[in-house]
Amino acid sequence: MRFQQLALIAALLSPTIALAHTPLCSCYDSGDGTVLCEGGFSDGSSATGVEIKVINDSGELVVKGKMNEDSEFEFDKPKSAYHVEFNAGPGHLISIDSENIVE
Repeated sequence: MRFQQLALIAALLSPTIALAHTPLCSCYDSGDGTVLCEGGFSDGSSATGVEIKVINDSGELVVKGKMNEDSEFEFDKPKSAYHVEFNAGPGHLISIDSENIVE
């Protein structure tokens, strides 16, 4: 009984490791009328299949797709302001405004 109590106390006092990973996404203006976005996670996980949306300044969906096997997504640059949403699920949404996408 004493051993079980000590084991329980040791377990409660030992640090726990969070298994969460942070989403990462960057987009670049290719200079040729297209935008390339690259994604992933802080633990090195791939972003293959993660949903990407491009939404214009009126809130309309312009492009919708998924990251490819290289964790990339390329689209034609809209003529007006827009933002890109990298949506890997609850708590894993990144939004990038077009003004922050440069060559």
